[in-house]
Amino acid sequence: MNHELSFMALVLNADPIVQGVMAILVLTSVTCWAITVEKLVRFGTLRRAARSFEAAVKADALLSNPAKAGEGIQAAILTAAAREKRDGIDAGESRYEFRVRLEMVMRQAMAQQLRQVEPGLPFLATVGSAAPFIGLFGTVWGIMNSFTAIAGSNDTSLAVVAPGIAEALFATALGLVAAIPAVVLYNKFSTDLGRLAQRFNVAINEAARQFSRSGPQPLARPLAEAGQ
Repeated sequence: MNHELSFMALVLNADPIVQGVMAILVLTSVTCWAITVEKLVRFGTLRRAARSFEAAVKADALLSNPAKAGEGIQAAILTAAAREKRDGIDAGESRYEFRVRLEMVMRQAMAQQLRQVEPGLPFLATVGSAAPFIGLFGTVWGIMNSFTAIAGSNDTSLAVVAPGIAEALFATALGLVAAIPAVVLYNKFSTDLGRLAQRFNVAINEAARQFSRSGPQPLARPLAEAGQ
């Protein structure tokens, strides 16, 4: 009986519909963990980029040496600023308005780069909300088949009932195994993304102040070269 109630036996002896539900849940769980590994790498890179950009802005080093801002998202932000500085201050535009314009284009560049991290997060959210119901469907279907088998055998002993009920409940367990990490990871990555955006926004505000203070022209060529 112990062998019959092993995990492998629960899968092999289950109804084909329940087996299909189990396969879907296992596949989604594996996909969630693959997404998690990729996001951990991407967010690690973004955190290093944020620290580098913050340090360069704090040291007022972007003007003297834009290359200190690093590569990736910083380069995209600086390239956007360089493109705007090449246009110069419009007629009748105050230096404050010029600074606001710089901030806007830099934030747009930042948002575009951060959006590249978002793919995969909706999948985590979907798995977190849908996986328990998928598992519950497998459980309900398995219990229905178990009761049908019990009625056909005219035997309601625990030895007859237990295997079918266990197979059915195993589907719900798999649904929870897939859903719980997906919800936790989605909330973590969403929070991390918001915090990174906030860090970059604060640094961009100071960078725009430095750039507008230097005037529209001197920084254009070094920034353009840094973005290449």
